[in-house]
Parts: sequence; structure tokens; C-alpha cells
Amino acid sequence: MKGYVQNSLMKFITPTSPAPLILLTNDDGIHSFGLHAAVAACEPLGDLLVVAPMTQQTAAGRSKPPHSSGRLARVEIHVHDKVIPAYGVDASPAQAVEHALFELAPRAVNLVVSGINYGENVGEGLAVSGTLGAAIEGASFGIPALAVSRQTDPSHFLDHRAELDFSVAAHFLRHWARHVLAHGLPTGVDVLKIDVPDTATTATPHRWTRQSRRRYFIPVPPQRTNEHDPAPMGFVLRADPVELEPDSDVRAVILDRVVSITPITGDMTAAVTNAALSQWEQHGSA
Repeated sequence: MKGYVQNSLMKFITPTSPAPLILLTNDDGIHSFGLHAAVAACEPLGDLLVVAPMTQQTAAGRSKPPHSSGRLARVEIHVHDKVIPAYGVDASPAQAVEHALFELAPRAVNLVVSGINYGENVGEGLAVSGTLGAAIEGASFGIPALAVSRQTDPSHFLDHRAELDFSVAAHFLRHWARHVLAHGLPTGVDVLKIDVPDTATTATPHRWTRQSRRRYFIPVPPQRTNEHDPAPMGFVLRADPVELEPDSDVRAVILDRVVSITPITGDMTAAVTNAALSQWEQHGSA
């Protein structure tokens, strides 16, 4: 199958091309307007390999469900008077990246771009974000990755065909993609998470941020009359200026309305010294 798929891509991507190969993916699905905006933003920067989940996979995280069939479907994306071949996969975002890297790519991928996501990925939401899951999956194979999101009203979080303006988010995506292709990521950084406010312009400044430890998505219990009724949890958004850290991604995007750039690492080990752990252990056993 790999040979068949690669042959179908040869007129667009050749194994010996000097251009960088950019993998574009997301969690909103192959038909997302946000993904198409990312394709248009990256098209001048190199050869493109577009592989994304066939269906909406918001909040899939880095999951790899065993029931995913891996079935491929060809899709055409039209940008800049060109037709970009793409593949939708019956898979999670992380699995779509695996199919791209190990089945579809005719040569080594130089950059993974996940997005542009409908909705901001900030605070504790990073742990469930399929946008981040796809980017971290790519980064786990040593490939620099960007995870790009545009702030939206929550009503659009699952609406990947909403007619939103992605041009500003695409502007920042193109800027940072070009920079990473030229210089790589900073030492110790695996993913750059980019969140663009819905009010941003191309002149909006950016800020280097940290993931907020404060909850942004606050669970709301369902209202039900019978315990057997289907009633999923809801949520509200909270950005309390008193609670939020001054360098947090939530404060930057939601309160200060600047573009948030958060360096992410796949190493989830807490930043605590062995000496501190030993001291804690001794106190705990006393």
C-alpha cells in the first residue's frame, strides 16, 4: 500500500526534492477550513503532505483508539490556484500523524504543523487537545512541530466549517513555520504552541508564555430528570485576572489580547531536584 500511495504523490512530492517537507494535520478533520488556511499559509514554504482525521476529533488528545480502522480517503484542497492532494484517515490526530510519517511520506518530514484549530488551546486544556496531541506525536519522532489555534466562540469549537477569518492566525503560522524551518526550535523545546486572539491583527504583538496552571474550562454538571437520560457535562470559560499568572497563556490571549507563544516539551517530568525529593521523602517517613 505504501508504494501505491507514494506513487500517487510523486508528481507533487519527490523523494529528492530540495524543498522542506511539511506535514499538515489537525484534530478538526480533513475538511476543516482552519486546516485549509494552514495549507495556504505553508504552501510557499515547501512541499506539503496533508494528512488529517477523516472526522471531527476535538479533545482526542494523543489517544490511539484500537477501533480506528486507518482507512484512507483522498481529498483535494484548492489553494492559490493549485490543487493540493490530501488524505483523510479514519484515525485519531496522533494516529493520523503516524500514518503520515510511516506510510505516506516519501521522505523525511522537516516540520509538523497541527491546526489551525477552531478554539484556543490554553491552560489545563492542553492535556486533552487533539491539536497538541498531533504536534507532540510528531515531536516524539524528533520533528519540530507547531500547534496553532485561533480563539473562537465556544459555539464554533466543534464547527470546523464555520466561515471564520483565519488570515491573521495564518500570518503568524507562516512566520513561525519559516523561522523554525530556517533555525530549528530552541534547545529543549519540542513544540511551539501558538494561540491567536479573535481580535488580533497582523500588527498584534506576541508574548512568550507558560501554560497556565489555573483552570480555564470549568465543568458544568448536566441537568437531568432521570439518571438514565443522556446528559454530557458542559463547561464555561473562566479567566480570573486575580488568579492568573502574569506570564500565562490564558492571560495573554483572553485578557491582554496578544498572541501567545508557549514552548512545550514532551518531557512531563516535574521540575524538582533530587535533593528536594529526598528531603520531602524524609519528612514523609518521619
